[in-house]
Amino acid sequence: MNAIINFFKTKAGVHPPEHKAESTQLPIATLPLPSKLVLPLRQHIGNMPKILVSVGDTVLKGQLLATPECAVSAAIHAPTSGTIAAISEEVIPHPSGLPDLCITLIPDGKETWAPLSALDWHNTPKQELVASLCKSGIVGFGGATFPTHIKLRSNGKSNVHTLIINAAECEPYITCDDMLMREYADEIIKGIEIAQHLLGASKSIIGIEDNKPQAITAMQAACAGKPITVSIVPTLYPSGDARQLIRLVSGLEIPHNKRATEMGVQVFNVATVRAIYRYVSLGEPAISRIVTVTGNVQTPQNFEVLFGTPLPELIQAAGGAKAATTHYIMGGPMMGFDLPSEQVPITKAANCIIAAAPNLFAAPPPAMPCIRCARCADACPVNLQPQELYWFSKSDNFEKARDYNLFDCIECGCCTYVCPSDIPLVQYYRYAKSEIIAIDKAKEAADLARERNDFRLARIEREKL
Repeated sequence: MNAIINFFKTKAGVHPPEHKAESTQLPIATLPLPSKLVLPLRQHIGNMPKILVSVGDTVLKGQLLATPECAVSAAIHAPTSGTIAAISEEVIPHPSGLPDLCITLIPDGKETWAPLSALDWHNTPKQELVASLCKSGIVGFGGATFPTHIKLRSNGKSNVHTLIINAAECEPYITCDDMLMREYADEIIKGIEIAQHLLGASKSIIGIEDNKPQAITAMQAACAGKPITVSIVPTLYPSGDARQLIRLVSGLEIPHNKRATEMGVQVFNVATVRAIYRYVSLGEPAISRIVTVTGNVQTPQNFEVLFGTPLPELIQAAGGAKAATTHYIMGGPMMGFDLPSEQVPITKAANCIIAAAPNLFAAPPPAMPCIRCARCADACPVNLQPQELYWFSKSDNFEKARDYNLFDCIECGCCTYVCPSDIPLVQYYRYAKSEIIAIDKAKEAADLARERNDFRLARIEREKL
């Protein structure tokens, strides 16, 4: 049996109420074709892709609408066939609430595919495969949305020996990966084999929390006889953080100043490797994802949703929101964020939509003074001193905050969750990080201006001779 129960001790964390059973009672449903699709060009970390279409163009399902212009970017494809109705700024699902450039597509209802080209990955050079993946539109579907082709890129000198598949899904309410493993285990394993081949890794480990018995059984059956192991880890948030999961399934501790790949490990989300399989073996680019719709809705469920689908149509598919719904959360309650409006599209980062209501998420009480109880330090999964970081951030002592490794904070929210004084600690850390980044950018700009001025003065002196 390709499974082990892991006994590597968890460092810290919390175990909030899971609220996962509500959305796993029904199989994954396919959402009906929406009335329109609004496709933000920034659905990933990195640069905006270059638009290839114009208003009025007729496009086919899977057709490339925007192509990445540099390495750190991702393509955008048409989720269905139809007509480009607008290229304009629209409100997008982002904490800022600011609009951004989007392509609006009106479906024609025909679902006519563009020509698809599958790849024989066994006999295709690795560099050619990775170059093709650059146009796939696949990003990290665990929420990070980092372009996948970069993580698979290799110049022949890759030292990655272990591929770890993140299937922990530790945050409350979210069940899209759980249901994906139950229903598409074979496709996931095929995607793992492709990623393992491209990385040159000798083994793969799938990390799953022990609260997903059906997913564990499905994955064990799918990887039987293959160099792939299912590692069962304790249910404790945030075990799904990449560094935490690496330590839990392999015992390897990644130093704070190094990347996992420097230690021979690469991590992919379970939904990402399935997307790799569908692109390489079937030719399908990334045009949809599984989304959990839960919380204060009539019928919590997981749906296969086309990117760009308006949120109201997704909520309606879940039976509609119940009375007293106040707003919607994208992601989980620990690391997700309140959506600026109901009128936003589903994007590649949207793993979960929670309809919030006072009985589920009560308004936070007023913050009280810190009593230095150190519960935040006990809960911190990366061994920081949250109470010290709080004081430094609050007093704008940014250099001290940096010295205390502020940027190692993964903003998981464990410290805020356990704080008896109800201090929104993570908000202070985010504020300090943004200020430090702004200061560093200003210093870099000043240094560049000074360097240019020095060159100018030197040129003037040379011209005097």
